[in-house]
Amino acid sequence: MSRVVQAAVVQAGSVPFDAAASAARAAEWTTAAGKLGAQVVVFPEAFIGGYPKGLDFGARVGVRSAEGRRMFRRYFESAIDVPGPETALLAEAARSHGVHLVIGVIERSGATLYCTVLFFSPSGELLGKHRKLMPTAMERLVWGFGDGSTMPVFATPAGRIGAVICWENYMPLLRMAMYAKGIELYCAPTVDDRDSWVPSMRHIACEGRCFVLSACQYIRRDAYPPDYPAESAPEVLIRGGSLIVSPLGEVLAGPDYSGERILTATLNLDEIPEAKYDLDVTGHYARPDVFRLVVNESATPPVESR
Repeated sequence: MSRVVQAAVVQAGSVPFDAAASAARAAEWTTAAGKLGAQVVVFPEAFIGGYPKGLDFGARVGVRSAEGRRMFRRYFESAIDVPGPETALLAEAARSHGVHLVIGVIERSGATLYCTVLFFSPSGELLGKHRKLMPTAMERLVWGFGDGSTMPVFATPAGRIGAVICWENYMPLLRMAMYAKGIELYCAPTVDDRDSWVPSMRHIACEGRCFVLSACQYIRRDAYPPDYPAESAPEVLIRGGSLIVSPLGEVLAGPDYSGERILTATLNLDEIPEAKYDLDVTGHYARPDVFRLVVNESATPPVESR
């Protein structure tokens, strides 16, 4: 029997430094996607909590400024607890429209922030999360590192769903680990709006023989507070480029750079075994006698009581 899924990626911007307003926006966009018949809805990286593009948080080698510390506190205060009131709102939005919801947030845990993706079921259950393993460049100053304990792929009626965030997609071993979990709907929340992102997504779809759903923010400079210290920023800080790709690399929707919108596509999951007929990188096309990947999926807390 054919397995057909209606998928949507939301290309929109968060409300910087306002988690409650961003969560409300996410609920509104989820409602709009649900009205389009979407069963799976994917949001960009850091949609709740925001992506601090252009900020340096007052850091130089060997130097931190008092102003930068205050800006970090402001960013910290706009992150969310998981679970918390914002996740409750997201869960209700998923439940109200019967969708699988995948969304990027800035998660606050203790005094550390993580770039995280949350997964909600159509019943409103928070299925789990993925914390970004490797923050990129200056991101490492404000985000902690995830570990192997949050690398889920969920078996759902809509397919096997997982997420790899932004430049994690350039980590070949992480991709291989996800392929080995049988991922079918490979969600790639991002803020990378460069032209090179599109061929990367097409490559991953071809390599993993999976559907790739990449959602990127679209956000203008005027969405940020007037005192946001990015005076030389362009009018559009993040320009989108969201897209959906088939297991053979065909672009089904996007890329779109024109503004906020929802991109949709009908996904036939039966195309996945057809695509893996001649390439299954963790199956018949693997050479485990030559190459093997060992993945540590244990939690690695800095303090453990025994």
